[in-house]
Amino acid sequence: MEAMLRSLLFLSAIFFFFFVSVEVSATTMTLYNKCRHPVWPGIQPGAGKPVLARGGFKLPPNKAYTLRLPAGWSGRVWGRHGCSFDAAGRGKCATGDCGGALFCNGIGGTPPATLAEITLGNDQDFYDVSLVDGYNLAISITPFRGTGKCSYAGCVSDLNTICPVGLQVRSHDNRSVVACKSACSAFNSPRYCCTGSFGSPNSCKPTAYSRIFKTACPKAYSYAYDDPTSIATCTRGSYLVTFCPHH
Repeated sequence: MEAMLRSLLFLSAIFFFFFVSVEVSATTMTLYNKCRHPVWPGIQPGAGKPVLARGGFKLPPNKAYTLRLPAGWSGRVWGRHGCSFDAAGRGKCATGDCGGALFCNGIGGTPPATLAEITLGNDQDFYDVSLVDGYNLAISITPFRGTGKCSYAGCVSDLNTICPVGLQVRSHDNRSVVACKSACSAFNSPRYCCTGSFGSPNSCKPTAYSRIFKTACPKAYSYAYDDPTSIATCTRGSYLVTFCPHH
């Protein structure tokens, strides 16, 4: 009996060591909802990368969900809000909707939506929070367990409260601003979209609209060529993506 007990304890220790080692060495992305309302995260992989967690799920307030990221994975995460789905997963969201489905399955979100973007590399990971497709919820990315600069990225300000009238997306009852369009989406002009003759960093410069975003959220992409102050790097880190980090 004692020998069996010792054997079980030994096996338990081995399994514990194995799982802790895997957990420490694996890259994870934890999605944490600090909002006062539910958020339905959407997850879209980069080309050729696997879909994680069927591309979307419901995350109640003050709950977290951890995903293990495959080596070399890249993709984007955004928060959908004001969603309603039936038992079959069909429905819609007030912001960030992905084809009227609970499980986005690789489909991107309908702008405007704040994006958390990440690309895992062998030597360095790249990550950022982007307002290029507009804003709906505050998002931050905080790395941990990595080496290098591993700086924080995000937009913690509520841009819906300062969104210019021409960019506002209002609720169905018209009582509140639920999202803020990018100037590109609102006006579809090469100057704001960095296309055509404005399709290079030298010709596409900040605009009055992108400066509003940048002033409120200096650690986020405010327009397509806002690279120097917006992209962050870390080596072999794991990442905490927080919705409504200011709450």
